[in-house]
Amino acid sequence: MPQMDKQVCIPPELPELLKQFTKAAIHTQPQDLIQWAADYFGAMSRGEIPPEREESEHAASSHWAELTPDLLKILHSRFGGRLIIHVNELAQMWQVLNLPPRLFNSVMNVGRFTEDIEWLKFLALVCSALGVTICKTLKIVCEVLSSDYDGGSPRIPFSTFRFLYAYVAQVDGEVSASQVNRMLSYIEQDIIGPDGLIKVSDFTENPKIRLE
Repeated sequence: MPQMDKQVCIPPELPELLKQFTKAAIHTQPQDLIQWAADYFGAMSRGEIPPEREESEHAASSHWAELTPDLLKILHSRFGGRLIIHVNELAQMWQVLNLPPRLFNSVMNVGRFTEDIEWLKFLALVCSALGVTICKTLKIVCEVLSSDYDGGSPRIPFSTFRFLYAYVAQVDGEVSASQVNRMLSYIEQDIIGPDGLIKVSDFTENPKIRLE
């Protein structure tokens, strides 16, 4: 008879292992994630360096457009007014902009998106391919979402920033939920003004704010 009260022990190295795997998957953009994952963990078990794209793959993808914040702004101008985007519509616009298919597939896999995609979550993961760190990712997202054209620091509603920071930190897996909540509470109480907006400079130039 099974012991229902037996505790499940999580290996202490598992969170860090999965975090590094997720980051590697985002930056490597494997076409076949399952096969790449098998090669990745196989290499690690043998004490080897995990696989990266071969030079031939880099050459084959050289005709794709380079991902830039300006291209992300074009994507956002197309989908920004909606919360949910169908995968076929998003994939079609991605193809129109000639963006790398591997990046699209990688973001779909990491975000575990299906047919109906939350646009802000998808955008945040795409920005992470450019930003690498949480702070830089949020900076790029803010620049893409901001509608300010006066040359000042890009601004977005704090409610949107709260959602994005919590999501990116969750996917990253390195920042605890308690730290995220502490940072958000500090920003809301000490930084955000009556307009309810947060500027990029508010979290990139304030030494008291550490998003990582």
